[in-house]
Amino acid sequence: MSISGLIRSVFQHATRSNKIKLFFTVLAFLTYKYRSHAIGTRRRPDLKEPKGSVPFFGHMFLMASMPSTELYDYFERTYRELGPVWSISLPGIGRMIQGDSPELLEHVLKTNFWAYHKGPHFTGSMRDVFGEGILSADGESWKFQRKQATHLFNVHAFREYTSEVFNKEAQKVIEHLGKAADAGSDVDFHAVMHAFTLDVFGSVSFGESFGCLENIDGGVPFADAVGDLLGICSERLVDPLWKLRESVTGVGKRARELKFVMRERIRRVVEKRRREGCEGDKKDMLQVLLETTDDEGNPLTEDYLVDIILTFTIAGRDTMAQSVAWMMYAMLRNETDPEIMKTLVQEVDEVLGGKLPTYETHKKQKYAEACFFETLRMYPPLPRNFKTCVQDDTLPDGTKIYAGEMFTWSSYVMGRSEKLWGPDVKDFKPSRWLGGEKALSLTKFSSFHLGPRTCVGQGFAVLEALTIVGLVLQQFELTLVEPGKLPAYGLGTTLAMRHGLPVRVTRRC
Repeated sequence: MSISGLIRSVFQHATRSNKIKLFFTVLAFLTYKYRSHAIGTRRRPDLKEPKGSVPFFGHMFLMASMPSTELYDYFERTYRELGPVWSISLPGIGRMIQGDSPELLEHVLKTNFWAYHKGPHFTGSMRDVFGEGILSADGESWKFQRKQATHLFNVHAFREYTSEVFNKEAQKVIEHLGKAADAGSDVDFHAVMHAFTLDVFGSVSFGESFGCLENIDGGVPFADAVGDLLGICSERLVDPLWKLRESVTGVGKRARELKFVMRERIRRVVEKRRREGCEGDKKDMLQVLLETTDDEGNPLTEDYLVDIILTFTIAGRDTMAQSVAWMMYAMLRNETDPEIMKTLVQEVDEVLGGKLPTYETHKKQKYAEACFFETLRMYPPLPRNFKTCVQDDTLPDGTKIYAGEMFTWSSYVMGRSEKLWGPDVKDFKPSRWLGGEKALSLTKFSSFHLGPRTCVGQGFAVLEALTIVGLVLQQFELTLVEPGKLPAYGLGTTLAMRHGLPVRVTRRC
């Protein structure tokens, strides 16, 4: 008989007085057992932990009281105090073992890849957004989608089509900035980039722009639903009682409404394409997927198509928009040498010469690419990530990690480590990525992930960033409204700017 069964049996036959005594005895036992960690987790005296753990709840109150604007700086401070490996425990979520070193990351993401999955905590929290898409998939589903994504990004017609989309949507940004320059009004560059990237992914995914930039002040239902639902799902990742909270507050109902808006928009597009077919020889993502079959030779189901397209669209919107906004901030802030921007503008003028960017010009934009990678080092689009261990493992430094525990890491922390990058780690220094230094830097750089899950759209992302940056800098000079102020971080899975990035725009002579 189990301990819980024995306790129930005793309770059934005990007197009222003995039940009270037994209750407090059990409470005392559990309080002692979970005196330093969250209930439901394994006690790990072999691991370092930050102060603030309480019986039963572990570090829940510490994490809940942490302002979102300070969360990543807290992880950086803890890294300096405790080293690259430490742990916290949270009730209902489990034990998280932080491992911020290239050796540990390579082991988890590459060497012993199959021992770590996305896990039920991530998929349960983010399912309303990603469904069964590649970002939340494991096992055979992930392998199938990975294979299709790899094929997609290597189809020549798709590559050419995406390049045309980048330039077409970028022209809308140029027009928007031009109006602001002529009117002498400030622009939220962060918001403009979100509108640009979502329009790009609409066109790349299924040939239809969402019209976000044209309606940047009035809003677009799909875009608003994406932003709101991402916020709801991001809160779930740190709240073990999110199902109860959402059912009581009505947030759950709101999440279902937002999910319907998103999926219905994409579902209508899929139905229309199946009914009317594709115009010309256009090779957008939807067309490639409609021509794809599963391992048994059957067409992909409508729900599966919607999941894949939504995942691609949503994941690409925030990461790319925020990365380009942070790149502009990093180059224009007071702490950065002005010569960096001058060098970048000079390269843009020499390589593009007033023409539209292409895959060929992208190969020549070495300094622009270095600026982009340096931005990702300092302001990674996914500042913190985790995997769930599915079989007991031992990390290269000897740390034990048991099935059900999570391995977590922070690209934000590693990108700001003096041990990994040197004493000038806080400087925006594109030269780190030029010449042979780029290959060395990639061993400690995880913004595009590592191993089998390395981002298949890395080339796509870099070209999109260099396209919009190049076209903007050909025609405008941007200055920060508050060049001495670091934008506050927003709450979410990506490194958003909570209050945007106000800039002033002037036309270049």
